[in-house]
Amino acid sequence: MSVAPAGFRASLRHPGRAGAVLLGLPTVVFLLVLFAIPVARFMLAPLAAGMVEPYVEAMTGDVYRQVIWNTFKISAYVTVLAFLLGYPVAYFLTIAPPFWRLVGFFCVLMPFWTSILVRTYAWLVILGRQGIVNEALLAAGIIDKPIVLLHSMPTVLLGMVHVLMPFFIFPVYAIMQRIDMNLIAAARGLGAPDWRVFTRVYLPLTLPGVLSGATLVFILSMGFFITPALLGGGRVTMIAVLIEQHVNALLDWEFAGALSAVLLAATLVVYGLMKRFLRGDKTW
Repeated sequence: MSVAPAGFRASLRHPGRAGAVLLGLPTVVFLLVLFAIPVARFMLAPLAAGMVEPYVEAMTGDVYRQVIWNTFKISAYVTVLAFLLGYPVAYFLTIAPPFWRLVGFFCVLMPFWTSILVRTYAWLVILGRQGIVNEALLAAGIIDKPIVLLHSMPTVLLGMVHVLMPFFIFPVYAIMQRIDMNLIAAARGLGAPDWRVFTRVYLPLTLPGVLSGATLVFILSMGFFITPALLGGGRVTMIAVLIEQHVNALLDWEFAGALSAVLLAATLVVYGLMKRFLRGDKTW
């Protein structure tokens, strides 16, 4: 008499689980064949050629360490700005009447309906020497000649925050929707001022959403390419821009693969650290 495997017996007791696996299998195969395997081959290209020097150079070279540091720094700035700008927006969406909530969602979602390339070129039009900002300043008599607004760190941050802020707003909004406002009323009833109610009650309750949104924004920022490449104009270099240069300009695929492996490793480290703070047993 044969004994059925435990997994098979479990699937018989829960037939819906087997159906879910079958439904997800085509997507897993698709991502594995057309994404995971090609990316892995690209990152392991130096090893396939019998070289480990590209990995060592990518992690120890002064230029590349500076670029990695710039990438972390810009990603951190973008995350902080997304918090400062996105948190009030999420709160507004939570407390606003239905009509204004709809308007707010329209404004937040509108960037998703436009290509990131088009949005970046729009900033070129707005901030260029003959752009809207310079024309307005000249017409108001504030400046005598156009000023250079592009190809700088603030411009890159502006473009990246514009693209990534929705990724921060929605996790925070989802958490805010679940907060029991009776807790806020109770804190006020006990005599706590508004600033203490926010810092001691409301903000701690929204921290899971804040950390989730910050993780999304930071990780996406680390791999950003189009916005730094166009708005930075070669003066603001991030690791994704450097990878593109090694692939298209220098044709050094092995070193580009090594840089990609370093970027992936850094991203996984950040994800692991944030996941540690987002554990289900964490009490805020």
